[in-house]
Amino acid sequence: MALIEQRLAQLGLRLPAPIQPPPGVTLPFAFVQIQGTRVLFSGHGPLNDDGSVVGPLGKLGQDLSVEQGYAQAQRVALSVLGSLKRAIGDLDRIAAWTRVFGMVNCTPDFTAQPAVINGFSHLILELYGQERGMHTRSAVGMAALPFNIPVEIEGEVLLHG
Repeated sequence: MALIEQRLAQLGLRLPAPIQPPPGVTLPFAFVQIQGTRVLFSGHGPLNDDGSVVGPLGKLGQDLSVEQGYAQAQRVALSVLGSLKRAIGDLDRIAAWTRVFGMVNCTPDFTAQPAVINGFSHLILELYGQERGMHTRSAVGMAALPFNIPVEIEGEVLLHG
């Protein structure tokens, strides 16, 4: 078993199946695109192990607490890792996490977006360490996100050359 997958198992975490969109919804885009050693991943939301969308759904500052948002951002990290594993075969091929763009479905007065997206960043840093896991990041508020998910994250990683 690869090192990153061993770390996930030690933490009691599992990678979810691909997203199962709601009936009638089509997603006509690639969740991962590989360009040489550059790998871009589309916006991912929090998923259950079977690929269904994780609840609770809704807005931070209204329906979810910062702690719930943090947990949802961790679930997004697992969703991203699942997509990356399916695309590149081995998560240990990732040489660096370069860019993360975190979006938080929130009320206009909610200002703790960074604390929510920390759920993603902390898990990536725990798995990959400072050298490979440290990334640039944005954490912004949005009026709405697809399927009323509370967190969506996109970004980029580099593969070993």
